Amino acid sequence: MGHGSGVRRKRLALVALAVALSASIAGGAPFASAKPQPQPGKQAVAVGTGGAAATVDPTATGAAIDVLRRGGDAVDAAVAAAATLGVTEPYVAGIGGGGFMVVYLAKQHRVVTIDGRETAPQAFRQDAFIDPSTGQPIPFYPQRVTSGMAVGVPGTLAAWAEAAKLYGTMPLSKLLKPAIAAAKHGFVVDQTYHNQTEMNRPRFQAFTSSRALYLTPAGQAPAVGSVVRNPDLAKTYEQIAHHGAAAFYGGPIGAAVANTADHPPVAPDSQIGFPIRSGVMTAADVAGYTAPLRAPTHVDYRGYDVYSMPPPSSGGSTVGEALNILGGFDLSGPDRALALHRYIEASRLAFADRNRWVGDPAYVDVPLDGLLSKDFAAERRCLIGSTAATSPVAPGDPHPPYDTTCSGGSAPAAVDSEGTSTNHLVVVDGSGNVVSYTTTIEQIAGSAIAVPNDGFLLNNELTDFNPVPSSPSTPDPNLPAGGKRPRSSMSPTIVLHDGRPLLALGSPGGATIITTVLQILLDRIDFGMSLPDAIAAPRASNLNSAKTSAEPAFLAQYGDVLTSGFGQSFTSTAEIGAATGIELLPTGQLQAAAEPVRRGGGDAEVVCPASAGKHCPKAHR
Repeated sequence: MGHGSGVRRKRLALVALAVALSASIAGGAPFASAKPQPQPGKQAVAVGTGGAAATVDPTATGAAIDVLRRGGDAVDAAVAAAATLGVTEPYVAGIGGGGFMVVYLAKQHRVVTIDGRETAPQAFRQDAFIDPSTGQPIPFYPQRVTSGMAVGVPGTLAAWAEAAKLYGTMPLSKLLKPAIAAAKHGFVVDQTYHNQTEMNRPRFQAFTSSRALYLTPAGQAPAVGSVVRNPDLAKTYEQIAHHGAAAFYGGPIGAAVANTADHPPVAPDSQIGFPIRSGVMTAADVAGYTAPLRAPTHVDYRGYDVYSMPPPSSGGSTVGEALNILGGFDLSGPDRALALHRYIEASRLAFADRNRWVGDPAYVDVPLDGLLSKDFAAERRCLIGSTAATSPVAPGDPHPPYDTTCSGGSAPAAVDSEGTSTNHLVVVDGSGNVVSYTTTIEQIAGSAIAVPNDGFLLNNELTDFNPVPSSPSTPDPNLPAGGKRPRSSMSPTIVLHDGRPLLALGSPGGATIITTVLQILLDRIDFGMSLPDAIAAPRASNLNSAKTSAEPAFLAQYGDVLTSGFGQSFTSTAEIGAATGIELLPTGQLQAAAEPVRRGGGDAEVVCPASAGKHCPKAHR
């Protein structure tokens, strides 16, 4: 069921051979071979024991499994996988971005979280995304996102260092070794990587550092089957392995990040078509970054304890509120269309409250207890009728006393823009520790600005702030400010049942992360699907919008009845989310699951595949 270590060694050996044969031609260039190579295999489901991991990429999943086999714990494996994703999935991961990690500590029987969200530079102003010539917000894509002003102080590496120090068993230097090897030896380009490069080719062409790193010498996206390596990133990781996170925070790498944001390396022949705005980040902003520990959100849903990320993420509060609303309905009956109608309406209401109340808790008062209150959920539930509400629905007031007359709130909150360049990984080790970890650089390819000679892209995370208030008459918790963390939708989730971990899951997808996680939980808990089936099931997502986005398979199965019977209105979208998850089965086995199709599919592996029997490789230090 799982990929064997011998298979991975052969795969890496093939890539290394291709690199060696072409080294005299390629020199230090990132394109080691134009000759098509065998693409790494992926499997969507793996069952076994000893530990499990699931990511979007088989090299990263393999790195996690190798760490587990060498005696590392789930946190060690998660950091190793995330660092490897920075090499093989640079448009959705890397040390130029941020993320949120949720960890279940088996010995302590508790859940902790680490906030690696990017922060705005101290000099960042509330009008940072307003065009002074028009007084209006700068267009979101590509103008606003492709700028030094969009870059937040990265938090990913700080989160790795904090996690490894507090909860890991191996030094960060050791955990970076698989990523260093992948960067040096190269990886095989698949269709998704090629397509994402092609999508961003005009933006990459605008920057000398980005075109050199991600485009061929002819200015094209690398071909499927070609081998790409990243010696600059290997060097950067080696600096961090030798000097620790201080090489970044307070060191030369962080200074280069600030300099690149403030002086984007725009190519003299750039044809991007708009001026690239400079940022206001300083080396001191980077040096002062911290990745704080935060108490997780928690709701009890039908006897399952659901833990997730608190503000500045809106994931835990919004998923939790929607679950509380839905907890008052029986969704397990035969009328699946009715259950899905209620799911859409609960999402609509929870997003109205999210947009009005959730922001960085260091800057705004987030009424988290109220948002997760069963009584507040009951107030919101009474607004769900037999037909779809008209969006945008008004937010409620999560401060007691709660309204039981179904009168609703008074001021609508707008739907905001949030990029989809995100990835999610999950790891469980043989001792029962669990990690659910979502990282991002925001848009696909982030700001599209690579740090010269350091081998990674910078995020455009500050575009997650609302450029202007959502409503002129209502306070907006997500306006820009110096030092503030923009609101996120990342929802890394761990579910316990009877005091023991049952599920770990999460997804990319911008604001649709929330509905993806919510729908998978409903599919698994209420509709009785297996975890792999719940991940593969067709999705729909309402973000307090007039129309619900839905995948074609969802529309084919439920569109007509939800439209005619419940007044729902839909718009079709190719895909929503790209989840990974692990379930701890009653048999004592682990079931790792990834997408079979979305975003090219993911990869799930276990330390000891069920099919291996007595030949399972043993963990060793």
